[in-house]
Amino acid sequence: MADISRRPLLNHLRGTPTTYVRFVRGGAVRRQGVGQSFWYRPRTAVLSEVPVDDRELPLLFHARTADFQDVAVQATITYRVADPALAATRLPFDIDPDRGSWRTGVLEQVAGLITETAQQYAAELIAREPLTWALVDGVGAVRERVGAGLVGDPRLAQTGLAVVGVRVVAIRPEPELEKALRTPTREQVQTDADRATYSRRALAVEQERRIAENELQNQIELAKREEQLVIQRGANDQRRTTEEAAVARIGAEAEGERKRLAATLDAERVRTDAAARADALRVVGAAEGAAEAAKVEALRGLDQATLIVLAVRELAANLPEIGALTITPDLLTQAIGKLAGAAGPGGGVA
Repeated sequence: MADISRRPLLNHLRGTPTTYVRFVRGGAVRRQGVGQSFWYRPRTAVLSEVPVDDRELPLLFHARTADFQDVAVQATITYRVADPALAATRLPFDIDPDRGSWRTGVLEQVAGLITETAQQYAAELIAREPLTWALVDGVGAVRERVGAGLVGDPRLAQTGLAVVGVRVVAIRPEPELEKALRTPTREQVQTDADRATYSRRALAVEQERRIAENELQNQIELAKREEQLVIQRGANDQRRTTEEAAVARIGAEAEGERKRLAATLDAERVRTDAAARADALRVVGAAEGAAEAAKVEALRGLDQATLIVLAVRELAANLPEIGALTITPDLLTQAIGKLAGAAGPGGGVA
């Protein structure tokens, strides 16, 4: 919008680099162009201001497909005023000389013109195609058709307007129909997701089975090794027992041999001792016999009275202690008889 400074009887207008200003006074054009700056009398001046920058126009309109389905087309059109001098004569771009604002909503009028023109080209194209085509291939086709139609439209060319670009954002059906159309895909996606889940679970089960088999194989291998270990331990214990038995047998044999040797030695010692005792007894007996013989030989020449005395003394030595002893003739005769018998045959007492 132009910057207008007010003074008594005169106003000053200062334009911008993106606006075309046209100053008409008395039916003749006094000034026109972009970036104008001048003084003017507001009572006699006719001013027009045309924007020459690129402008974005968002569109949202409805169309019907060949199978009678309603779709919403969302697009954006970029346009500009290519011939501002022509547009100033065809559209109400005049501004108030005192305030610098447009007297009418000219930009809304331009937007309506472009919107209706674009909607016409898009509706003609969509009406010949089914809904599936509009949803799948319609965006690019509508963009090309609307762009080509707006660029070659005579009405826009006659008003000095030029379309710079067309962007079709989306073509969407009604919410209920869109939901219905999404259902097969959603179900397919859900089916694929379930299939992936089942596959993952099956894979997990397979992995668990393999792990269980590996664990079972490990247990079997451990059991085999444990069996080998038990067998080896048994063999070791048997060998140890055999060796211990052999050692014990050798010890027993050695002990038996030692005892046998000891018994032999003891028997030999006993035999030697017995022989020695026998020799001693034999010597003692011989000595005693010789003594007895000598004693008898000594008694052989004694008289009877002496023998009786000796016999009595011998008897008294062998008898227990007695207080009194009475000897009868009979006892005396028997004692003498025994002494005579002890003297041997032919050795009577003299």
